[in-house]
Amino acid sequence: MSGGHSEYVPGNGVSKWLDERLPLPRLVYDSFIAYPVPRNLNSWYTFGAILMVMLVVMILTGVTLAMHYAASTLLAFESVEHIERNVNYGWLIRSVHANGASMFFIAVYIHMFRGMYYGSYKAPREVLWILGVLIFLLMMATAFMGYVLPWGQMSFHGAAVITGFFSAIPLVGPGVQEWLLGGPAVDNATLNRFFSLHYLLPFMITGVVILHVWALHVTGQTNPTGVEVKNMKKETVPFTPFATIKDALAIALFFVMFAWFVFYLPDYLGHADNYIPADPLKTPNHIVPEWYFLPFYAILRAITFDISIPFTGIVLINSKLGGVIAMFASIAILVFLPWLDSSKVRSGAYRPLFKQFYWMFAVVCVLLGWLGSRPAEGSGFVGMITQGDLVGNYVAYMQILTAYYFAHFLVILPWLGKFEKPAKVPPSIADAVLAESNGRVSAQPAE
Repeated sequence: MSGGHSEYVPGNGVSKWLDERLPLPRLVYDSFIAYPVPRNLNSWYTFGAILMVMLVVMILTGVTLAMHYAASTLLAFESVEHIERNVNYGWLIRSVHANGASMFFIAVYIHMFRGMYYGSYKAPREVLWILGVLIFLLMMATAFMGYVLPWGQMSFHGAAVITGFFSAIPLVGPGVQEWLLGGPAVDNATLNRFFSLHYLLPFMITGVVILHVWALHVTGQTNPTGVEVKNMKKETVPFTPFATIKDALAIALFFVMFAWFVFYLPDYLGHADNYIPADPLKTPNHIVPEWYFLPFYAILRAITFDISIPFTGIVLINSKLGGVIAMFASIAILVFLPWLDSSKVRSGAYRPLFKQFYWMFAVVCVLLGWLGSRPAEGSGFVGMITQGDLVGNYVAYMQILTAYYFAHFLVILPWLGKFEKPAKVPPSIADAVLAESNGRVSAQPAE
């Protein structure tokens, strides 16, 4: 699907002159107009386009806000209030940018879970998947630094708590923490660094997105059947107008939800304490990050025990370092997903056992997000077993769900590939489309 002769024909002398020197119109035509996509793509494949539009929205609103923002601990909070109250349409720009971060993560989580269900990470698309994970990491870094910029109570103390975990890294930890903060504590240097990086990282994300799209065009688009295209004429359609119309409808519907939060619930996804100016002497009762970080925050706090050499008392990894390792490992493990899933069947639509474990994993991620918003209370899993500590033992539930999170990748997926008996996969996309149109979608076990 990635090769083939270009069908672009310059329409006039100017476009022909440009095509011979800088074939940008040809590139756009081949990539977004004539590019062939599988004809059986469903609505879950529209979130890539939604994410590209959201990236543009976030960059435009972010650049506009940067024109009025003051990266100073004395002026940051007041400058945000100035944008909200005195800048023309500043309230709208700030609401779009603040809520846009949440919309961005909603779309990226759906996009990732769609890729996990339909096996979009499998060969030959490993690099495509890894680039997607890299984009996710850059998004998380960008969002965290952006959350610090309003310089409210949650911004300040959240930055202090999260950067404090880096000090747990042996030997280099304190130095890394001091480098991040620009000094011994969260202060003006920290705010300046975070503002600079928050402004820079979206353009880095744009660069990786270009590589991501390039890798997609090299390997070709996946589809719900997981079957590669065999007949270009029967099994594909031009990107425009078929995919663009579907993407445009999905973008419009997504922006209806986005507009609901912007105009009617602009502060719903924020935290009340962040509307109080930062005060190092007053710590909020319960420090929590934004909702899209909560599952990983729960994994971080699930490690409340030290790892020691038995009968010696020598601690190899203390609980603080263990939490940091678990948190970063929960993201890094996604990079190895193409090799952890040993099944030869790409799409989860034809894997009955995989479907059950997939939805269990999705529920576990949602529950981890909820637990991340709860206080780290309880005696943990050991206390649950020995003392019957069930009510309010949030730490124990964090530990159980964290164990399942890693077991899904390290135990369940490798095991399923060896023992699961998948349903019969259609020999081609054309056969799958015809079967669906005739209402004869096969779900019989393969012989």
